[in-house]
Amino acid sequence: MTDEVRREWFEKDYYQVLGVAKNASAAEIKKAYRKLAQQHHPDANPGNQAAEDRFKEISAAYDVLGDAEKRKAYDQVRDMGAAGFGGPGGASGWPRGGGYERVDFGDLGDLGDLFGGLFGGRRGGQPLRPQRGADLEAAVRIAFDEAMRGASVPVRITGPASCSRCAGSGAEPGTTSATCPQCGGSGSIAVNQGFFSMAQPCPRCSGSGRVVETPCTVCRGSGSERRTRRLTVKIPAGVRNGARIRLANRGEPGPQGGPAGDLFVRVEVGRHAFFGRRGDDLTLELPVTFAEAALGAQVKVPTLNGPVTLKVPGGTPSGKTFRVKGRGAPKRGGHGDLLVTLKVDVPEKLAKEEKELVKQLRDAQKGSPRRHLGVDE
Repeated sequence: MTDEVRREWFEKDYYQVLGVAKNASAAEIKKAYRKLAQQHHPDANPGNQAAEDRFKEISAAYDVLGDAEKRKAYDQVRDMGAAGFGGPGGASGWPRGGGYERVDFGDLGDLGDLFGGLFGGRRGGQPLRPQRGADLEAAVRIAFDEAMRGASVPVRITGPASCSRCAGSGAEPGTTSATCPQCGGSGSIAVNQGFFSMAQPCPRCSGSGRVVETPCTVCRGSGSERRTRRLTVKIPAGVRNGARIRLANRGEPGPQGGPAGDLFVRVEVGRHAFFGRRGDDLTLELPVTFAEAALGAQVKVPTLNGPVTLKVPGGTPSGKTFRVKGRGAPKRGGHGDLLVTLKVDVPEKLAKEEKELVKQLRDAQKGSPRRHLGVDE
């Protein structure tokens, strides 16, 4: 069961955010996310704060629904929330005798861990898990050729990072922390929330149960410092423009030595001089002469792995597309195809001899190709 359950899961209907049904497939969720992300991306809406906020909401929804484990946890949280944690009068937090009962998640199995983590509760007297740090986002731009073959790209992040002096503990090296006087080391305090009396993380120790008596001289007890980190992200071959790559535990460090969040790297792929892309297939517009199209020819076609020969049948019209198998973008289990569209090249100027030959061809051809339109000349 994931540790990343958040309180907003009760309030946010991520399926509604992405405009998909609850039983939508992973492919349908991914397709909906890409469409909305492209529409509301800040680069496509410069200066539009509403679009930027919407993009963040869409990204947060896909971060959960696009991950099978997180989606399962999210669905269970939503189902439990809709069910109200059981009926009145039980040990589920409903009022009894005019008072409140503290919620005990100990009998809920994995869901006990899930809800205990959400509300700051504990199971079996275990201490609260350290609070997780925030996720970060970064962007890298790579050339089309790099995207096709894969690459390792440096990423520079400036912001909170684990303190280089105390390694994130917040305590000056050589000193130790002490039991929190506010929660007595339990890491939680009871707080009434409507019908519920929930165990919330202690504000003094952030749920760790320990406090720093001699703060680190660099981070002053926070466990983090602002500095520049240089990381390397491995870009898989065939990556698409706009793809997000997750680097686990490379985000902001958690307070009091808690686990770090994740870093999501968005990949921006540059354009190629003559290749385009359509899904896993590459596209190419190939110029041919009138003679090659009319008489047929063997023409050389560039691909990612060197040229190949394409047989053009005689009488091929301009705009005809040929499929070259296995010469497209890398994908799991192989490659896509290369879609070659022929374009008959009409020269702007002809030499005298060429003009004479074209005139002879014109005179030899009988009738106009426009005669079926009733404008034969």
